Amino acid sequence: MKKVLFIDRDGTLIVEPKDDFQVDSLEKLAFVPGVFRWLSKIQEELDFELVMITNQDGLGTDSFPEDTFWPAHNKMLDLLKVEGITF
Repeated sequence: MKKVLFIDRDGTLIVEPKDDFQVDSLEKLAFVPGVFRWLSKIQEELDFELVMITNQDGLGTDSFPEDTFWPAHNKMLDLLKVEGITF
C-alpha cells in the first residue's frame, strides 16, 4: 500500500507573505529553504506520494482574484516538477 503525505502549501513549501498572506504574483513566490532537498528525500527514499493542500482565504474575491493566484501556483508546481517532485 502506497503511503501518502499531505503537506500544506503556504508556510511549509512556500513562504507566506506577512503583509497580506497571499501569493498573488510571481514576485511573491519564494520557497522555504531546503524544501526541494527534503521533498526529494521524502518522495524517493521514504516512497511517499505527496499531496498538497491549501486554504486560500478570499480566493475569487476582488482582493484576491483567481487570475492572480494561478500563475504563481503553476510556476511553483513547474519548479518542483523540474526537480522531480510531483504532487
